[in-house]
Amino acid sequence: MKPAVQIEVLRELMTQLDEGVNADAGGVMSCPASTYTCPDLARREWETFFRGHPQIVGMTADLPEPGSFITCNDLGIPILVTRDKAGAVRAFLNSCRHRGPMVEQARRGQKSRFSCPFHAWTYDSSGALIGVPQEEQFGAIDKACLGLIELPAAERFGFLLVHPDPKGIIDTDSLFQGVADDLEHWNWGRYVLAHEQTLDMKLNWKLATDTFGETYHFKRLHKDTLANNFHGDVLSYQSYQRNHRMVLCLKGIDDLRGRPEADWTIEQGGFPVYFLFPNVVVNVGNKRIAVVRVYPDPENAGRSISQISYYFDREVLAENPGMAMLFSEGFTAVVAAEDYATAETTQRALAAGLQDQLLFGRNEPPLHHYHNTFRRALGMEPLPVT
Repeated sequence: MKPAVQIEVLRELMTQLDEGVNADAGGVMSCPASTYTCPDLARREWETFFRGHPQIVGMTADLPEPGSFITCNDLGIPILVTRDKAGAVRAFLNSCRHRGPMVEQARRGQKSRFSCPFHAWTYDSSGALIGVPQEEQFGAIDKACLGLIELPAAERFGFLLVHPDPKGIIDTDSLFQGVADDLEHWNWGRYVLAHEQTLDMKLNWKLATDTFGETYHFKRLHKDTLANNFHGDVLSYQSYQRNHRMVLCLKGIDDLRGRPEADWTIEQGGFPVYFLFPNVVVNVGNKRIAVVRVYPDPENAGRSISQISYYFDREVLAENPGMAMLFSEGFTAVVAAEDYATAETTQRALAAGLQDQLLFGRNEPPLHHYHNTFRRALGMEPLPVT
């Protein structure tokens, strides 16, 4: 986020505080309860948003140098992502071309070669088949045709992207539409991974995403946690075609009043949160970020898995290594124990089938944006605002 934009956002938050107003969606929206419970809709979302769309699978920090790798099993297919000898990001179906076992089962590591545990067919970090034991038993084998099946991959703004379809296209200009200037400024490519965790929850994936979409609940649900450091009921909000940026208001903003604007930084008074379609929420702290990737269970609309990764400016983490665990523990105490735990009760209530609608207020514009973005992508009529 450029300095001029930071000042503009901080001014907006101060004005909201002074006038007692919040971001305004322009009306109230009714959302069908089936949005969170319908099995057919869940399967359509899975195929369209996850199997048929590029996915953010990590950050540059996850592949810090040539020979680094990560694996991903969140999309229904096993994926191996590497940084090859030339430093390029590559992605493959994590499956041996001989009999199909995964060639790597570790979550992450450093390797120049990947060997199938079954018969030791071996591949390098560019996916090429480089070793076949007793090769003569297979006749005139053409190794060039039997490398790992490659998937489209890209790296931009510190994000690693993979398309689960070998014929898929990754258009980063479209994927980061509206937020590219902000993301380029943050320079997250120089961050390092500090910690990661998985939350397997009994709630629809969109319910999980909803919890990151407004500040109306801060003074209520988070009265003993976030409300200690954040002003609730104020929000700087900007939506784009499929992405959006919201900035929460830290109580530190009060200390900026009377100081020269040239000295203001967003970290002193704001907490930016980016939604990257379809399932990524980036929470931006002072020289640290928490990246939440939310995945549905295509067979159970009432279950989702959140993969949360914490990244830090390398110098900050080197000076205070314990900060990573404190940040993750605090984040989890709010997200898992308060937001997600409450949303699980919503899921149970909606599953009873007696309530057919939920309401999104004027003060919850990100929820309006989330849901109509999803609906449009599925060819469904947008929900009206009244």
